Amino acid sequence: MENRLKSYKNSSRNVDDIRSRRNDVTIELRKSKKDDQMNKRRNIDINATSPLKENNSPASPTIGLYSSLEEIITHMRCNDSTLVHRATQAARKMLSQERNPPIDNLIYHGIVPICVGFLESESPDLQFEAAWALTNIASGTSDQTIQVAKAGAIPKFVNLLKSKSLNVAEQSVWALGNIAGDGSSTRDEVLKHNTAEVLLEILQEEQPLSFLRNIVWLMSNLCRNKNPAPPADKVKLMLPALARFLLHFDTQILTDAAWAISYVTDEDSDRIQAVIDTGCVPHLVKLLDHIENSIVVPALRSVGNIVTGNDHQTDTVIGAGALKHMRKLLKSPRNNIVKEAAWTISNITAGNPSQINHVLQEGLFDDIRDVLVGGEFRSQKEAAWVITNVTSSGSEEQVFYLIEKVNILKPFCELMASRDARCVLVILSGLKNLLALTEKKGHLERFQELFQEVGGIDLLEKLQEHENQEVYENVTQLIDKYFNDGDDEAENLAPKDVNGALEFNSDNTKPNGFAKFNF
Repeated sequence: MENRLKSYKNSSRNVDDIRSRRNDVTIELRKSKKDDQMNKRRNIDINATSPLKENNSPASPTIGLYSSLEEIITHMRCNDSTLVHRATQAARKMLSQERNPPIDNLIYHGIVPICVGFLESESPDLQFEAAWALTNIASGTSDQTIQVAKAGAIPKFVNLLKSKSLNVAEQSVWALGNIAGDGSSTRDEVLKHNTAEVLLEILQEEQPLSFLRNIVWLMSNLCRNKNPAPPADKVKLMLPALARFLLHFDTQILTDAAWAISYVTDEDSDRIQAVIDTGCVPHLVKLLDHIENSIVVPALRSVGNIVTGNDHQTDTVIGAGALKHMRKLLKSPRNNIVKEAAWTISNITAGNPSQINHVLQEGLFDDIRDVLVGGEFRSQKEAAWVITNVTSSGSEEQVFYLIEKVNILKPFCELMASRDARCVLVILSGLKNLLALTEKKGHLERFQELFQEVGGIDLLEKLQEHENQEVYENVTQLIDKYFNDGDDEAENLAPKDVNGALEFNSDNTKPNGFAKFNF
């Protein structure tokens, strides 16, 4: 843990350590953003009903024409263009049902290669129905999505992006978005067919809002997923357009563009720098104050990712005024926003004293203390990292400021009662730094008194029974080094026989000025 703290952020430190922590946080945060942005979407027709055995329904002329799925497939394979279109539309309607579409059943009956073949039809109407059906199949499980990709749909969809039929082009974007959103392999397959280049060509002309929304959503999925990350050259190709979309008026476009930037910045410093070079950081910072949380969350994630980079990259975020928004974010009613705001600040306090000073000047340590006192536990853990990083990277004055002015010690130490071993280790690391510093400055005894006053001694003693071996070892080391002097104290306090009388040793061992930490 000590090594981890020493190598937490700067370029001279171990990048793998911070990336490990960043990935842990990202995984937790992704779990909480399911409602904010989806990587796959079905194209639902609210009027769609099953074309099978619904003779009395007036919803569509196709209803009631088919007695079985086999009959639909048979008509899709016939030579009568009218029957083919009608049957394809019927299959599409089955896949457009809001609940439990029979995707596997339709795949079993061979609909995927049939619809992929229809993508090269001369009829835009048939292309549209086939593309819609494949879009909804690709919105399902990974196995279902892969069936569409394996059937050769990707290059055909890319060719249709510039179709004269806007419906066909838009549906093709939607289908590619579902395929790309399935994972790294299908994403790279979509990119391999020059999808990014074609999209940028399309964007050179003004497009309808609905089409534009789907394009930005597809671009965000092309930047999404890791292990491996998308090819850097393809990502950097899209960045200028994504940066411009951060200035758009539409909420959905802003949301997806911000998510795309967050995916790109969730990588190495080179990609972070590529984002900074687009000049979009001030726009991301401005979005931190947006009224829509669906936009605030990815903007905050992006800013948080950028400050995991080197000092220059962190300074870019600070210079854009990001810290001015953090107080509001730390008081958000949404726990995931509070957590990520604290995480962002923790990456700044892992930097250098100058960067920590910006946090101090904004008065954010008081808000961090409030999170430690009453925040949701995951936010408290991030707030604990804020403090521990200051004890590791801050100046002596800044550390003493936290103790004396912010009164951080009590809520910081109380987290040692947590059952979360990783959280406890963070606290113990910070405590070890505090003890070493106060010992160095000759204030150790006063700090020990303060530590005892806030209940720290009792909490340390309880941790000696902790089930985690690393916690146990750290606690033992601290107690042995800083709190295991009871015998010496007893010897010093014992009365001495002086000329036949008992004389008690007065407490004159405290250095002067220990009432406060003066700096």
